[in-house]
Amino acid sequence: MQKGYEWLWKELGPNMLLEARALYGTREVLGPKNNPQIMNWADEVHTTYPGDATAWCGLFISICAKRADWPYHPNGNALWARNWADWGTPQKVAMLGDVLVFPGGKGGHVAIYVGEDSSHYHILGGNQSDGVNIARRAKKPILAIRRAKWKIE
Repeated sequence: MQKGYEWLWKELGPNMLLEARALYGTREVLGPKNNPQIMNWADEVHTTYPGDATAWCGLFISICAKRADWPYHPNGNALWARNWADWGTPQKVAMLGDVLVFPGGKGGHVAIYVGEDSSHYHILGGNQSDGVNIARRAKKPILAIRRAKWKIE
């Protein structure tokens, strides 16, 4: 676990966060091989995935959502990070466990909110420096802050 985030491993929820935390430290395999764990996530969420050299932040969020018993194929394609901007319910202020969607590159980036400072969100995500870890990302620009739709049974 990264220094300064020890408290995160004592949190009891939300479920998306707990699922993400359980995958902390997963890394892609450099070179032509793939991490079998990441490839198994694609099988578990019933999607075709070419390999861990392809952006997998959306796949990471999809496996967390599925394991937390939430919808996990926004707009029919979990791999496309920007599709997560339509998932759950929109929020103006991020809270622990929310899904944050950022622009950038071809498909953007998606991760889970775990904190912030004056200029950056602190996000737990996949495909961040080739692994699942906590990173800082500038607050602006941001495409969406989304929260899982709560269910009452």
